Amino acid sequence: MSFNPDADVSDNNVQRRGGGRTAAIAGGGVVGVGAIVVLLISAFTGVDLSGLLGGGTDQGAQQQDQGTSEGGVQNCSTGKDANASVDCRVASTSLVLNKYWTTHVKGYVAPQQVSVDGATATPCGTASNDVGPFYCPSDQTVYIDPTFFQVLHQQFGAEAGDLAQVYVVAHEYGHHIQNITGIMDAHPNNGTGPTSNGVRTELQADCYAGAFIRDMTQEKDKNGTPYMTTPTDAQITDALDAAAAVGDDHIQQQSAGYTNPESWTHGSSAQRKYWFASGYKNGLGSCDTFAVSGSKL
Repeated sequence: MSFNPDADVSDNNVQRRGGGRTAAIAGGGVVGVGAIVVLLISAFTGVDLSGLLGGGTDQGAQQQDQGTSEGGVQNCSTGKDANASVDCRVASTSLVLNKYWTTHVKGYVAPQQVSVDGATATPCGTASNDVGPFYCPSDQTVYIDPTFFQVLHQQFGAEAGDLAQVYVVAHEYGHHIQNITGIMDAHPNNGTGPTSNGVRTELQADCYAGAFIRDMTQEKDKNGTPYMTTPTDAQITDALDAAAAVGDDHIQQQSAGYTNPESWTHGSSAQRKYWFASGYKNGLGSCDTFAVSGSKL
């Protein structure tokens, strides 16, 4: 359980969208946990889809429909609802994240967040559970298909419980912070590898997620009730396991039977666990992954 049952989460503003069909996948600087699935597709098919992993154009997929807007997440008013429903938990997490980042980033503007039902078109390509959660910088939107957590559990060996799901959402919001604060512009895509800007970007988002989870119980609803509960040791372990499950080396070993560090775009399992733990233990001040040498990354 991650939310206080009595917390008021009714003012979340996540939109549900689905039903779109696409004829192609486009670039657009996709960043986030979701891009790991692109690596898996590449490993199984031999098709190079690395253009999806950052540095693309802002063009959408060709011949896309825009999908059917379905309004907000239903039956999502209290923390009890958030504890009972993945859709509501994801939406409620975004509400808490926006309050958290408002206190840490001057002039913070929240991203849009879309709960994907099936598939929908975005300026960065198709959003679905096949692609996984991602942040699209060009429209400043986080796209998450809640069924992705089943994929994370079944295909990548993570338990993907409540706090692991919070971690994934917080990671994508970390990319929004990087976008609106100029970090992405200051550290553009410079290729792949364990010390590349792409890996540093992902590890910083992991650290931001850890820092949020460290302080998430401080955010309160309009009645003064904390939205979220203090995580248990087991929940933290689950979140760390989720971070490790989406490490480049773990995915490559599972899909191809070997690892190739020079192709990494998100960091190793050990790196991802380390930087999440750094944020959780030490806060946002420990999250400058661009300031450390490669040997310490």
